[in-house]
Amino acid sequence: MEKKVKIRLNKFIAQSGVTSRRGADELVFNGTITVNGIVADSPGIKVDPASDTVIFNGQPLRLPSQGQALTIMLHKPIETVTTVNDPQNRQTVLDLLPREIQALRPFPVGRLDYYSEGLLLLTTDGDLCYRLTHPKYHLPKIYTVTVRGRIPEKMLHTMRSGMTLKNGEQLAPVHVVCQKPVAGTQTMELSLIQGINRQIRRMCDEFELTILRLHRIKQGPIELGKLKRGQWRELSSSEMLALKKAVKMN
Repeated sequence: MEKKVKIRLNKFIAQSGVTSRRGADELVFNGTITVNGIVADSPGIKVDPASDTVIFNGQPLRLPSQGQALTIMLHKPIETVTTVNDPQNRQTVLDLLPREIQALRPFPVGRLDYYSEGLLLLTTDGDLCYRLTHPKYHLPKIYTVTVRGRIPEKMLHTMRSGMTLKNGEQLAPVHVVCQKPVAGTQTMELSLIQGINRQIRRMCDEFELTILRLHRIKQGPIELGKLKRGQWRELSSSEMLALKKAVKMN
């Protein structure tokens, strides 16, 4: 008799492509997941993917077949929200994808705020999403930031040394390279290793700098390159190998 292989409920939900594993925990705690008709009360219960029925929003969840996991890179434009859907009916990152890709339910890996643009990864691989968003595996993210006026030397020194925000939040040192000022603006390239919400905007706010453009160009080994705004592409096999190696998945 073939032995049944059971996995944790949150892992099953994440691997089905609905959300990350941490997001799966929230779905369970919010009472939105049923297993065989019973509301699940713990993300740690074990389910058999072959025989148990897991329902979310009235739809049964299923694991993708082997080899069907999809990870794509999107050049997110400004005025686009990094969510699967938006109650205010604003354009979401999923709206930029063709219907056949939307149907696979790729989930955004982390966020880029409404007025930021650049590299955003989306994946149907729950384990990969979990590792890419978990503090233990945070990969460096590189941004170019253009501000009005000139960047104060004091700000550069503070960011490079490790900054404490006015609310007391401690930031890790940031690697910063500045370009020469051009037409009343200046651009800097920042490499961040933390996952602090709106970190760059909050750092600039502390020094009363106005951001004109915030553009993510790299995450770990993955570079945006020449991908145009609003366009997407699937990661190559070599990129996937490098990405999984970076988060210790192979």
